[in-house]
Amino acid sequence: MQIPFYKYQGTGNDFVLIDNRQQNFPKNDTALVAQFCDRKFGVGADGLIVLEEHPSQDFSMIYYNADGNQSSMCGNGGRCIVHFAAFLGVIDTQTAFMAIDGVHRATIKDDNVALRMTDVSRLEIHKEFSFLNTGSPHHVEMVTNLKDINVVDKGRAIRNNRYGAAGANINFVSKISEDTFCVRTYERGVEDETLSCGTGVTAVALAMFDTKQTTSSKVYLKTQGGDLSVSFVKKENTYTNIVLSGPATQVYKGIWEV
Repeated sequence: MQIPFYKYQGTGNDFVLIDNRQQNFPKNDTALVAQFCDRKFGVGADGLIVLEEHPSQDFSMIYYNADGNQSSMCGNGGRCIVHFAAFLGVIDTQTAFMAIDGVHRATIKDDNVALRMTDVSRLEIHKEFSFLNTGSPHHVEMVTNLKDINVVDKGRAIRNNRYGAAGANINFVSKISEDTFCVRTYERGVEDETLSCGTGVTAVALAMFDTKQTTSSKVYLKTQGGDLSVSFVKKENTYTNIVLSGPATQVYKGIWEV
């Protein structure tokens, strides 16, 4: 069997995209998905995303971590699938699509995608870190030595020791200015540092506002893979109109023979 695929990246967070509107891709084959994502024996990616038809929305997004298991929402992946849907002609410049955490709306102009995230009403603020769910669970911790920190070792330890089998994504943050922060992220499922994490920078933006590290309702995030922005509105104890914006790019296409 020949499986057409497309390789995408959003600020260095890279994905294999599959058009499965004809239901030809064996999406429940965990080993196959993991092999696609393997950087030594496959295409190589942080995750694999399947686009399918949906009865009431423009399309469905099904996201798999690099370990082959279906996972929670991926912000950069969401931006990439919007670009992919526009490339396929499924959408024009705006869309509403279904993901695992509900309906997301987005707009695309050239290679820039602005993705509306789900509302957030629960943040746990601790002395040394914050915890919140922005479609995926995130630990947000400010550090003074972001450039030199061993993200893999420290992130893995926090991910396993504090959050157990379910795990969480671990974000380390340093402040650059009133509205700008640098972020490095250890992602569960990938079990490694990624160059960028969309739900992660969203969590960082909200946590920085909630802990009064910034008073800006639009926050700029610098990752190793590029720059993103997150805007939002806080009404009472709920963050709403959360929009993650940044570039998404198709890198190449190919055919996988099974």
